[in-house]
Amino acid sequence: MAETKAVATRASYGNALVELGNKVDNLYVLDADLAAATQTGIFKKAFPERHIDCGIQECNMVGVAAGLATTGKVPFVSTFAMFAAGRAYEQVRNSVGYPHLNVKIGATHAGISVGEDGASHQCLEDIALMREIPGMVVINPADDVEARAAVEAAYKHEGPVYLRFGRLAVPVINDTPDYKFEIGKGVTLKEGSDVSLIATGLEVNETLQAAEMLEKDGIHAEVINIHTIKPLDEELVVKTASKTKKVVTIEEHSVIGGLGSAVAEVLCEQCPTKMKRIGVYDRFGESGPAKELLHKYELDAEGIYKQVKEFLA
Repeated sequence: MAETKAVATRASYGNALVELGNKVDNLYVLDADLAAATQTGIFKKAFPERHIDCGIQECNMVGVAAGLATTGKVPFVSTFAMFAAGRAYEQVRNSVGYPHLNVKIGATHAGISVGEDGASHQCLEDIALMREIPGMVVINPADDVEARAAVEAAYKHEGPVYLRFGRLAVPVINDTPDYKFEIGKGVTLKEGSDVSLIATGLEVNETLQAAEMLEKDGIHAEVINIHTIKPLDEELVVKTASKTKKVVTIEEHSVIGGLGSAVAEVLCEQCPTKMKRIGVYDRFGESGPAKELLHKYELDAEGIYKQVKEFLA
């Protein structure tokens, strides 16, 4: 059996920008002295006249992007999630969100899988922060295919979009002929009847593996990929919850304010359901190899399997 291809979604982001740049001339890419890490350097090489390095001035970079958007340009602001959602939050809120400008935010190196960079760079709050901003679309792709599709969809969408990308290479799971990306629409990857596993980002692949482990125990889990946290696919969430009566959300993010909270809000109002949130529980990350951290925080397939079993028991 051929080995599954693995690609970091930050690399997908850089490649997708170049592909888009070949098709349109109003796409501009901004970064804050991190072009090599965010992979926007390949866009800079291909289109130097449409790449702006703002230096280590993330807040100013967002302001520059807002100005470009008012002239008809479509700017993609690129930096680490910790800086995009954290350091520049006020500028994103007031300069982009409030006037509802057509600015896209490419936030790389999200979650604890940043690894050795440690707690100061492992942003576990960005989804919560960004989904609070009125009119902001929040997308967290699961793999290379989805990340590339998300970048193009973000470009075509009129209004602010937050795109969350990772540093760790993850298996490509969406390379199927029938794959279709649509903002606000989740994807059912596996049908099941005993429990609904709703995952996002790199946790989608881990959840699929956990579902296989559960299957060996006679537990038929339904696996849902929610790539768009906002707007959330409420119809799909209610449909799967109504079917299985038990829901588990899985995310590489704090359990406070992220996918789990978004799903809980919907179910509380529309379909009260027994549920569990799997993520990081009210703590900071720490320095260490990415895969070891995912294992320690029980965010790998083994950890998800264990927590789902405990929940069902």
